[in-house]
Amino acid sequence: MADDSRGAPKPHTLSLHQLGVLCGLAAGAWLGAAEAPTKLVVLGYSPFLISLGMVLGVFVARWTLPMALKGTTYVFRDLREKPHLIPWAILAGALWAVANTLTVFAIRDIGLSVAFPLWNTNSLVGLFWGWLLFGELRGAGRGQWAKVLGGAVAIVAGACLLGLATAHGSGAASPRTTAGIAAALGAGLLWGTMYIPYRKAYISGVNPLSFVTIFTVGELVTVGTLAVVFTGGWTPFLGELGHLRPALFWLFLGGFCWVVGDLFQQYAAKYIGIARGIPLSNTNQLWGLAWGALVFGELAGQGGFYQLLVVGGSIVMIGGAIAISRAEAPASERASWKVAMMRECRRYGLDAARVEAAVLGEDPLAAEVSSRPWWEWIIIAAAIGVFAWLAIGAQRQTLSMNPLWSAVLVVATLAALVGSAAALWRRTRFS
Repeated sequence: MADDSRGAPKPHTLSLHQLGVLCGLAAGAWLGAAEAPTKLVVLGYSPFLISLGMVLGVFVARWTLPMALKGTTYVFRDLREKPHLIPWAILAGALWAVANTLTVFAIRDIGLSVAFPLWNTNSLVGLFWGWLLFGELRGAGRGQWAKVLGGAVAIVAGACLLGLATAHGSGAASPRTTAGIAAALGAGLLWGTMYIPYRKAYISGVNPLSFVTIFTVGELVTVGTLAVVFTGGWTPFLGELGHLRPALFWLFLGGFCWVVGDLFQQYAAKYIGIARGIPLSNTNQLWGLAWGALVFGELAGQGGFYQLLVVGGSIVMIGGAIAISRAEAPASERASWKVAMMRECRRYGLDAARVEAAVLGEDPLAAEVSSRPWWEWIIIAAAIGVFAWLAIGAQRQTLSMNPLWSAVLVVATLAALVGSAAALWRRTRFS
């Protein structure tokens, strides 16, 4: 990893750092869009059921997208080579599920545009774990440290501004406001810790598409358990789930958007590390603010001071994230990354040369897996059928939305997908 010659880009392709930055930005767009359907919580739906509805969509998408891009033979063989990552992936999924449920409570209590920057303090948590456990920033120069630490201070300052804006906008710190802030910050802590399995996976050479298929097991089991327990048992749970049926399509769609964003985030974590990749994906704050303020009108009717704090806090936080992401890892720091990689290889008996090739964007397993079973296409068709069935029964919800801004944000999000996916395919073939 100290020698980038094997991973050098071909002409007209991006370097791994540039690719990681692009994936982080695309992740921000799709992770921001994924939170829009959670606004259904203001209509009285249970936060646990909303989280479950999203996770059901996540579960379907996490199995079908990797299958469509790489195939089940590739995915299962990749996991058999690194079986130690399976419990780590399940743990990461469980942390994600609890954090996602907390975000629904936060949106209900303090709104999407305010909750977003508070839970994006996961940047600080991820940065700390990246430094402590995986050698990130070890050997980096003062310039890189200044960007990373300066960005971290900016993120904290932005979160404080948003917290102050929340208290000002509500007139007083009500119990619900306090609970909303606590839920958003708790989600940030859990998501930041979730990145430990991410980084552990990618310095072991696993493909992100393989990792997320196991990741979703922890998500579904955890959020399903939460939903059943906190709705009072199976009978009330099934009754409320039936009540949610007309809105389930929108939650499935939110889950699908989350999977796309998370996949880009996984690639960013793989190629530029969690200390840099996660803050960059936290540009979803801009998208969350856009959806909350422009589409749902969350800032309408608020005083100028309130709006100034929200916008100013968001800008400060994103400025911090950008500063962190621009601290490209020098060769001396990459040598520390390689030390962490070799530690994993020794601990789990991995082929170091094969792992290093995967870390540098190559795909040694792809050459060994050529055939794809015909029944994969049946599973993909079944997943599409689930979405079609939910769409047929979907009903328009009574949320106030701006159709023009909705269309603008959808087009921009799709453009981020097409551009980033094309660059990722050209550079690494989704390795």
